[in-house]
Amino acid sequence: MNLQLTRELPNPDAIKALLPTTPELQAIKARRDEELKAILSGRDRRFLLIIGPCSADRQDAVLDYISRLRTVQEKVADKIYIVPRIYTNKPRTTGDGYKGMLHQPDPQEHSDMLRGLMSIRELHLKTLAETGFTCADEMLYPENHAYLDDLLGYVAVGARSVEDQQHRLTASGLNVPVGMKNPTSGDYTVMLNAIMAAQHSHTFVYRGWEATSQGNPYAHAILRGYVNKHGQSQPNYHYEELIRLQQLYAQKELQNMAVIIDCNHNNSGKQYLEQIRITREVLHSRRNNAELETMVKGIMIESYLEDGCQKIGEGVYGKSITDPCLGWEKTEKLIYDMADLL
Repeated sequence: MNLQLTRELPNPDAIKALLPTTPELQAIKARRDEELKAILSGRDRRFLLIIGPCSADRQDAVLDYISRLRTVQEKVADKIYIVPRIYTNKPRTTGDGYKGMLHQPDPQEHSDMLRGLMSIRELHLKTLAETGFTCADEMLYPENHAYLDDLLGYVAVGARSVEDQQHRLTASGLNVPVGMKNPTSGDYTVMLNAIMAAQHSHTFVYRGWEATSQGNPYAHAILRGYVNKHGQSQPNYHYEELIRLQQLYAQKELQNMAVIIDCNHNNSGKQYLEQIRITREVLHSRRNNAELETMVKGIMIESYLEDGCQKIGEGVYGKSITDPCLGWEKTEKLIYDMADLL
């Protein structure tokens, strides 16, 4: 096998012992877990906003950003429930480019997975302790979830992972909501089958163990747009697409029917300013159809301290080094505008 095993990494319990949580923080997480489940089940009518940088690249800027979100959250708490994004691994279409804090805790240095595991746990832990937020992360590597399972509030399965058996079965064993994105082809059936798999019980191999899951009733859909056969971005957030999904979703008779609209990626064609317009259109669609108001539980926004993106090494504090994001000024205004529209 043409593979070099560099070093054995510590198991999750060892990393957790070095960076432990506390009973007080676990109580906050338990409360937020129940609040989020209540939103996805329809028992809580607040609108879910999953928002933050495309990828977490430095601890100080991410914590600064999320502390600002905390101030805004207090002002819109009756209408909007915020879950910050701390995406610590970044899927790459070709395999090249910055793969996230897990791989490179310092984007300008070489990969260091051990330091990366420590860095991502420390960031999620500090965020919970300093702001009271449990956050969202993407499950790029299913077996790594155990390093953060006592801290995360929400998990996303990406467009390139949603067809993978290990992602689906691992999602069935998580005790927090899991969003399944539509694949890059846009096929709703793939996404709905992933939700069905995640909601069922399974026996499978996990971290060298035979494991049995109980099923996750809070697995749900995320629409992120798709790519046509010519490689062009196509949206799937429009009213007609939401109606079509609602009909297909209902036919599957899945638990807690819910969809989150990802306002960036192929829905915006990675034109980050379009996220503002897309948010308004989604809210308008909900207002004009009671079934959509029930199904569409929230949106995802890519947002950071500064507008746009930069190359690694340019050094602009709080500016994305992956996909372009809305800056803070536009983000704050958008959230307040959302609250008015809701």
